[in-house]
Amino acid sequence: MNLPNLLTMLRFALVPVYIAVFASDTSGHMKWAFLVIVIAGLTDILDGYLARKYGQVTMVGSMLDPLADKTMMITVILSLLITGHIPWSAGAAIFIRDAGMIVGSAFFHFRGKKTVPANWMGKLTTILYYLAILFIFFEMPFARTYLWGVIAFSFVTSFIYIFLFVALNKDEEADAGAVPSGGSHNDSKQAKL
Repeated sequence: MNLPNLLTMLRFALVPVYIAVFASDTSGHMKWAFLVIVIAGLTDILDGYLARKYGQVTMVGSMLDPLADKTMMITVILSLLITGHIPWSAGAAIFIRDAGMIVGSAFFHFRGKKTVPANWMGKLTTILYYLAILFIFFEMPFARTYLWGVIAFSFVTSFIYIFLFVALNKDEEADAGAVPSGGSHNDSKQAKL
């Protein structure tokens, strides 16, 4: 297992650490819990950078990286919901959006469709959520308003993702159905072998 994937696995391991720190009754536990989130965020940035720089992008890493992000984010959101730091309506909106993206991606992946690779919109959304969590943890007065803004932005990026997905697979189907001049579908298939 390469270093980027090890960093991704570390992010999974930080989830129970976050839960333990957040649930503790020690002084300043909220700030320590946020520190765990920051470390998780840094590993997310670092593993992607190392994978691209040293050509260590793998299929396993491409699948585990967003899963680690979602696992940490869902855990944090749940902890804030249960303790009343954010409204249930905001939590429901976040889970509906994320569940739709995860289920949709998995469904179309197993149907052999091409999925849109990770891009700057997804990373930006994650960064904005981390900022929202920062504001909530430190009880900024505008935290909830900002969170709703991020939720709205995440739905916009989801619609863009759907548009890119449709365009990507439409182009793929067009290429697969193309027949060279003077040839047949069989000739086209043989040419690809």
